[in-house]
Formats: sequence, C-alpha cells, structure tokens
Amino acid sequence: MQLAYKSVSPAEAVKVIKSGDHVHLSSVASVPQVLVNAMCDRGRAGELKDVHIHHLHTEGVAPYVEPEFEGVFQHDAFFVGGNVRKSVQAGLADYIPIFLSETQKLYRGGYLKCNVAMVQVCPPDEHGYVSLGTSVDATLAAIETSDYTIAVINKNVPRSLGDAMIPLSMIDIFVEDNTPLEPAHFTTPDETEIAIGKNCAELIEDGACLQMGIGALPNAVLACLGNHKNLGVHTEMFADGVLELVEKGIINGACKELDKGKLVATFLMGSQKVYDFVHNNPQVLMQDVGYTNDPFIIAQLSKMTAINTALSIDITGQVNADSVGTKHYSGVGGQVDFIYGASRSKGGKAIIAMPSITKKGLSKISPTLLNGAGVITTRQHLHWFVTENGAVNVYGKTLQERAKLITSVAHPSVQEELEQAAFERFGSHYRFVTK
Repeated sequence: MQLAYKSVSPAEAVKVIKSGDHVHLSSVASVPQVLVNAMCDRGRAGELKDVHIHHLHTEGVAPYVEPEFEGVFQHDAFFVGGNVRKSVQAGLADYIPIFLSETQKLYRGGYLKCNVAMVQVCPPDEHGYVSLGTSVDATLAAIETSDYTIAVINKNVPRSLGDAMIPLSMIDIFVEDNTPLEPAHFTTPDETEIAIGKNCAELIEDGACLQMGIGALPNAVLACLGNHKNLGVHTEMFADGVLELVEKGIINGACKELDKGKLVATFLMGSQKVYDFVHNNPQVLMQDVGYTNDPFIIAQLSKMTAINTALSIDITGQVNADSVGTKHYSGVGGQVDFIYGASRSKGGKAIIAMPSITKKGLSKISPTLLNGAGVITTRQHLHWFVTENGAVNVYGKTLQERAKLITSVAHPSVQEELEQAAFERFGSHYRFVTK
C-alpha cells in the first residue's frame, strides 16, 4: 500500500528558511520552481537576508540573482549556466570553483552547510520510496546533511533507479505540484559540428564506454556511431542522442566491467523523451556524483572514451573551458574528472573537441590564452585534440611538437600566424620540428 504523506503550501514550506541559511536546489530539469518562487516572495517581503543559494547547472529562470535581491540572496553555485551568467559576470552572483566529483564532498565534508535542501521527487511507491528523477548529483549529499529537506511531489518526475531512490523518511516537508519538468533545448549540429563528430567517431572503438558533455556537439558525435558495436555509457549526463543508439542495440553496455548493461549518469538534460525513457527503466542507473565522476572508478572501465569541449586552447595544450578572459562563462564541471579517468583507463581515450573558429570568425586556437582565462585541462592532462580539421594526439609530445600538431588542426586562415608566433616563442629550431 502506498504510504501517506501530508503536504503543505509552498509558502508554508519555505518558512523554515532563515536569514543566513544555505539552500541547495536540485539541478537542471528538476529545479523546484514553485519553492523558488515562494522563497523569493519572502525575500520581497523583507523576511530574509544573506541566504546562500547553491546548485549545479539549472534550466529555466533563476529570479534570485536579479538586482532586486542583492543582499537578500547570494548565489554561490557550483556551475554557471546561461540563466545566471550575466549576473555572475556583473558581480551580483558568484561561483565556487569545484570538480563535479567533489561537489558532494562540499556537503559531506562539512565545507558548506546545507540548512535547507529543496528538491523534486516522483510520487511514493508502495514501499514508501520516491525518486530524485533527473537530479542525483550533489543533491543526495545535500539531503543527507540538511537540517530540512523540502520535496515537491511531482507526477512528472520520472521514477529513475539507483541512488535516486530514497525513503520518505529522508524528507521533512512535502509540497504537491505537477508542473512539467523543464526540457533542454539543443541546437541542430551544424556543418562544422558534424565534421568534428565524424573525427571523434573515428577514435571511438567497438566496446568503448562513453562520456560526453552538454550541447549539439555530443549529439553530432553520437549520430556518427551507427556502425559501432557494444558501446557503453558511464557519464555525468546524457541527452536525446543516446536513445536511438540504445534502441538499435549499439549502446548495450555489454563490455563494461562495472554496471554491465547499464547506462550510468548522475543528472539528465534532454527532452521529454529522455524523461520518459528513464522512468522505471532498469537499464538506467542514476548514481551519486561521487561515484559517476570519481576518476578512479572511471579508470576501471576499459576503453573509457571521454569527449569534452572547450572555449579556447593555446598552442602548448592549455585548455580553457570556463571563461572568456576574466568573464566567467560556465564551470569546471566533470571535464577534469573524466579526462583524468579516461587517461588511466586500459585502452582509454581522453578527447577535447571543439570548432577551430567561432561563428564570428575568431580563432579559438591562439598562441596564448586570453588574460584571465582559466586553465581547466592542463597541458599535462591533454591527450587527443579534435577540430573539424582533424584529430591530433599531443600526449608525450614536447612543447614545440605540440605547437605543430595543434596548429595543424587550426583554421587554415590562422595557421601561418600561429606558426609565426611559435617561431618567435621557441626560436629558430622550431622550423625543423616535424608533426
């Protein structure tokens, strides 16, 4: 028999938030907007100040970063998405640099308090369990360590399995709301992204285990894998691109040493098709981010192939993926977790893939990074680098060899300029270095 719970209004639920509290929001599609709105109403009424808001990437609106809430809410998130980017760049909001694998450690290790966790869950089953659906990530750790957990019971939250399943006893306050989850909107891959996808696909072996990040580029890679066999998935997130490959049996997890046959992720970001796919699906395990993104777990999977993107790179292999100069753009995310884990995997490949040039015609490959740009993947971590112009492996190469290789996949319009910069940097010997 389904266990009963007593629900209250959103306004009543958020009364447990006090000035100075730290509040965690479940991420991506699972942001409990009805609770966010009620919390902001209290802020407008002058009932709160200095409340710290923590979360990973979130879809939808983020009203707590608006100028009207300066001094009321302090946004200290673990990732900077498009809905908060301008506020972070303006100094109205802020960012905590952190590897995705360690976001849970901030709570469990006591580095950050979690006074109130605000999440969304599916309706309880006959055993008294609910699912966190599309957002396990650091949300499970927040629930475990919070003074209060407020859960929105929402029939649109998929009943995903794995660490996502928690007992009702872990929840203190219940609210009911059936607002549909926020879908992610990805652009259709363009000609350049398709070319990058093909170059990446050529590096992916049958039996490989895949991790890919967010956006049109991962979908472009997946679209090129129609002739592959026995692929697996162990990733921080997946979206619509994997569904067709699962239906065709190309992604089946048959070769995975861990979680054989399972698609493993910690959050989801996609269309309603993705949410429907994971509902009650024993093929999908939604796990704690401390598991999915642990480099030493990742390394146990043979042929682990991690494909991540970047904003810019210099000719020595320093990869910037979080900022445009001093303007913060996103976050570390899981890039380093998977680049390092894949590089330690037997037969693994760590890949950074990106267009060589922006849509405005500016080269993303330069002699040096812009002043203030963050180095996410270091020279030492970089192995494969892929653009629409080809793929090069710089692991074990000297600085001068790297410059030759990276320049070779730059846009043709800037290759001569990059060669000249390398010559000025390294001296006359550089001209005799071969790729």
